[in-house]
Amino acid sequence: MTKTMLRELREEKKLNQIQLAKILGVSNTTVCGWETDYREMDYATLIKVCDYFNVSIDYLLKRKDY
Repeated sequence: MTKTMLRELREEKKLNQIQLAKILGVSNTTVCGWETDYREMDYATLIKVCDYFNVSIDYLLKRKDY
């Protein structure tokens, strides 16, 4: 996952990392890890993120055709 897409989506909703972590049921250090490419999301969490932000997985992963 690209770090900028998650950060951009989070900031568009005016959420900080702690707030997003609570929504997704993870720690804020996990969210930080995703945004800095230190960690990767599992499939179930990827779906939660896409559902929450109402975007496709292709969009979130910055695939060419979304």
